[in-house]
Amino acid sequence: MPLLLGCIADDFTGATDLANTLVKHGMTAVQLIGVPIGPLPEADAIIIALKSRSIPAADAVRESLAALEALLAAGAKQIFHKYCSTFDSTDAGNIGPVADALLARLSSGFAIACPAFPTNGRTIFQGHLFVGGALLSESGMENHPLTPMRDPNLVRVLSRQTEGGVGLVPFAVVEQGPVTIRRALTRLAEQGRRYAITDAATDAHLMAIGEACAPHALITGGSGIAMGIPENFRRAGLLPPRPDAAVLPQARGAMAVLAGSCSRATLGQIGLARDHVPVLELDALATPDTAALTAQALDWAADKLSDTRPIVIAASASPDRVEALQKQLGRDAAGALIETTLANIAEAIVARGTGRLLVAGGETSGAVVLRLGVTALRIGPEIDPGVPWTYAEPNGIHLALKSGNFGGRDFFLKAFADA
Repeated sequence: MPLLLGCIADDFTGATDLANTLVKHGMTAVQLIGVPIGPLPEADAIIIALKSRSIPAADAVRESLAALEALLAAGAKQIFHKYCSTFDSTDAGNIGPVADALLARLSSGFAIACPAFPTNGRTIFQGHLFVGGALLSESGMENHPLTPMRDPNLVRVLSRQTEGGVGLVPFAVVEQGPVTIRRALTRLAEQGRRYAITDAATDAHLMAIGEACAPHALITGGSGIAMGIPENFRRAGLLPPRPDAAVLPQARGAMAVLAGSCSRATLGQIGLARDHVPVLELDALATPDTAALTAQALDWAADKLSDTRPIVIAASASPDRVEALQKQLGRDAAGALIETTLANIAEAIVARGTGRLLVAGGETSGAVVLRLGVTALRIGPEIDPGVPWTYAEPNGIHLALKSGNFGGRDFFLKAFADA
C-alpha cells in the first residue's frame, strides 16, 4: 500500500481530527506519536502528531522538518500541515514559521491556509474567522491561556508570522468552484504571494478548495480542508475503495474521561455529565500539588471505575481561575501541573483496567499519550465531528482525543453509548 498523504499536526487531538476526516472519506489512516524512527506502517495516510503548537518557533520548525523527512522517505505524494481550526498561534508563530520551512524543503513557493471546519462552526468570510456566529476574537478564544486569539482577520494574523505575502481567495470566487479557485490561486502565486487564505462556509466549499489544490506540494489548514483530498487520489487512480477503513477491534474494560481543557465546550460537557455519571472536579488553585491531586483522584475513582458507565475526572477551570493559577505558579508551571496530574491519573487507571479512555484538551492529550507510551493510533468510527475512537498501539486500549472546543454538550455520555 503506497503512502499517498503525509501529514504533520501540531498537536495530538488535531492529528486525530485530521485522521478522522480522511477515514470518513475512504482513506486508511494511522496516527504516529512524535517523529518516527524506522519504517512507517502501511496506510493511505500517515499523520505524525507533534506537540509543537505552543513551543518556541525554532523548535517547532525543527520537529516539523524531521517529521517531513520521515514522510518523504516513505514516499508521500503530498504533504499536509495541520493546525487548529481556530488558528491557534501567536505573532511569533508557529503556523507561519513552520509552513515557511516546509515550503522551502519541498522547493515550493505557495500554499493555501484554510482552517475552516463548517460542521463545527468554523467558517471564513472575507478572510475573517468565525466560531459559530461570533468572530474568533469574541468566541472565547481571546481568553485562551497559551494562544489568545484577538484578531479574527487571518490575512493579518498570518502576515505577522511570515515574511512571505498573504493573499485572499474571497467567498465570491470560492462559490464558483474548483476551476475558478485554481485560477485565483495561480494569480496570487504569480503576484509573489506565498500563502492564500481561502474563504469557506460549507463542506461544498472545502471539497472545491481541496480539488483545486490537487497539484500543490503542500496544503495547510484545519482538518476540514482534507475532505477534498481523497477524491483527488481516486481521480488519479491511486486510491481504491476502502469500505472497512474505520473498523477497530472490540472495545473492552472500564470507561473514563480525563478533562484538562478550559474551553467553553468542555466546561459545558462537564456540567451536563454531573447529572448522569460520577464527576470529580480537581481544584488545582486550592491544591497546586501534583502528587496530592493525583492521590485525591485515584482515591475517589477506586470504587467507581466500571465497564457499564464512565467516570469523569476534570482539572478544567473558568478563565479567571486559570489566570489566578498562572499568576500563582507562572504560565508554564501551571500548564505542567495539570498535564502531569492527568497523565499520572491516566497511567494509574489504565493499569487498573480502564480500556476506554476519552481525553479532552490538546495539551492534556499529548501528555497522556506520551505517558501511556502510545506509539500509533489506528483511526476508527467518529463520535462527533472531528473526534473518532482510536485503537492505541501497543497498549490495546481505545482512546478518544478531543480538542477542547469540539463535541456537543452530551459528548462525554454519547462517546460511550456504543463503545
